[in-house]
Amino acid sequence: MKVLELLEEIEEICETSSSMPLISNKIVVDKAELMEIVKEVRQALPDEIQQAQFIKNERERILEEAKQEYSLLIKDAEKQAEVMVDQHEITERAKERSNDIMTKTKQEVKKLQLNTFEYIDEILRDFQQTMDTIDGRYIQEMFQNIQQTFENIGAKLNSNRSEIKELAYKTQIGDDM
Repeated sequence: MKVLELLEEIEEICETSSSMPLISNKIVVDKAELMEIVKEVRQALPDEIQQAQFIKNERERILEEAKQEYSLLIKDAEKQAEVMVDQHEITERAKERSNDIMTKTKQEVKKLQLNTFEYIDEILRDFQQTMDTIDGRYIQEMFQNIQQTFENIGAKLNSNRSEIKELAYKTQIGDDM
């Protein structure tokens, strides 16, 4: 899955980047490189969405096939019943058999539908877990780290400016520090 590979690449950049002087938990990264990876993630996401659409279409196709199979089995049972109607004894057995076929067909269709729903639910659950993992593990953490970095830089800049202003004031009043 390309999105996961790109997110691993961002992780690797974070792990291998050099740290900022005087700040051990902050790193320096190449903005252009990071933005290129984010761009690739955005481009890869539509593939994931297309995969979800494929799953939906596949579900509809399977259901349609089950309906067609059900119709064919019903028609087959009806034809068999009509052929046997001519003979009384055979007619009674045909009715019983027709009912059995109908019951079994309905059970098989129901079973097929339930299996189809379980299959589709499993695929959708896996896709949802993948998306939750991407969102929870990488994207939110990445943006929180970026936000925290900017807040720390802003605080450090304010501190440095205050220090410079204080030095300028002392210089202005003639304090030799």
